[in-house]
Amino acid sequence: MKLSASLLKSTVVAALGGLLFGFDTAVIAGTTHGLTVQYHLSAASLGLTVSIALWGTVFGAMFAGIPGDRFGRRDSLRAMAVLYVISALGCALAWSWPSLVAARFVAGLGIGGSSVLGPMYIAEISPAKWRGRLVGVFQFNVVFGILLAYFSNYLIGLMRFGAAEWRWELGVAALPAALFLAMLYGIPRSPRWLVKKGRIEEARRVLQLTGEENLESDLQEIVASLASEGHAEPLFSRRYGFPIFLAVSIAMFNQLSGINAILYYLNNIFAQAGFSKVSGDLQAVAVGATNLVFTVIAMAVIDKLGRKTMLLIGSVGMALSLAGVADIFFTSRHGNLLVWMLIGFIASFGFSQGAVIWVFISEVFPNAVRAKGQSLGTFTHWFMNALISGIFPVMAASSGAYPFVFFSFMMVVQFFVVLFLYPETKGITLEEMEQKLAIR
Repeated sequence: MKLSASLLKSTVVAALGGLLFGFDTAVIAGTTHGLTVQYHLSAASLGLTVSIALWGTVFGAMFAGIPGDRFGRRDSLRAMAVLYVISALGCALAWSWPSLVAARFVAGLGIGGSSVLGPMYIAEISPAKWRGRLVGVFQFNVVFGILLAYFSNYLIGLMRFGAAEWRWELGVAALPAALFLAMLYGIPRSPRWLVKKGRIEEARRVLQLTGEENLESDLQEIVASLASEGHAEPLFSRRYGFPIFLAVSIAMFNQLSGINAILYYLNNIFAQAGFSKVSGDLQAVAVGATNLVFTVIAMAVIDKLGRKTMLLIGSVGMALSLAGVADIFFTSRHGNLLVWMLIGFIASFGFSQGAVIWVFISEVFPNAVRAKGQSLGTFTHWFMNALISGIFPVMAASSGAYPFVFFSFMMVVQFFVVLFLYPETKGITLEEMEQKLAIR
């Protein structure tokens, strides 16, 4: 089947939330020095400044399923866009450290909410044949947003705004956030949400718009799936135990790789290894570009190779690269290889966990509890992110090597958990997935 224009447009617009997600989480890397000077931050208070947005994502992810179910995935994404705009302007105009922290927390609410609602919306409008690649567009936009943040920090740094540099770096996100809000008024609702609300005709029109080939049979399959869940149990019931394990474990391993701690403190890591700020900014762009390239490669093969195979390949690459970074800090030798070790890590992550996590979590739960399940998996991701990112500068202050030893070991553990316990989900409809995972 061909990819319809409406399906492509809906995917790209919903995935813009991923671009803002990536930008707002990574842009802080270029501001840590300026914020430390401006507000006289200790290692602990710098950790709080970085991680407060992540605690916001924890709450955003935890509760996003509620408006997602009540008002719909699309309309709830509009609320997330408003939060992005408010937070960017709040950071740019912050008059004190507490006001900056509050604005970053609001950003986190938007990030957490969109990281639940965006992939869920795309998964629910996508045919099984295209689902992996289309949900992968969300992850592509996340890493593109990260690259944009690093490149934006580099360009703003060249403009020599002085003490106000960090305000421009954080505030510029208001522009894409406003664009995201405007474009959300031009896409349809999720057909599965419409069926859940009894709006069958609207769901039929959306499926037609998105180019579903077996429209009537697929619609009836969705109706039957939701009808059988008429008296749905709470998410935390025995029959959903395996999907819960899958979502929580992949989210935990995603952060136990150290990915976001490394992205947020990338400039600090390069500085600790002896690189200048401009050199660190440029190398951060190289790391961000690598992330983007390997995410694109992963998107091209995710529906062919499969999610499980990619996770296994990435586990090996990440474990070896992280071990190499740890060795550089332990021995204080071969510092010129640091950027290459980090690029190897990012390439392995982008090809595996980075491309797979949002697809996988959006696939493993049945229709009736998908919003709650997506929230749980995303909540776990952000809770671990906030925890690890808050602790990282304190751990790295004693030895730059210790965090990387831990991250490398966790990727070895991930390899065996995926090998023995994870199912393959490629090429299977969301309704068939319920049967495969035996959750009826």
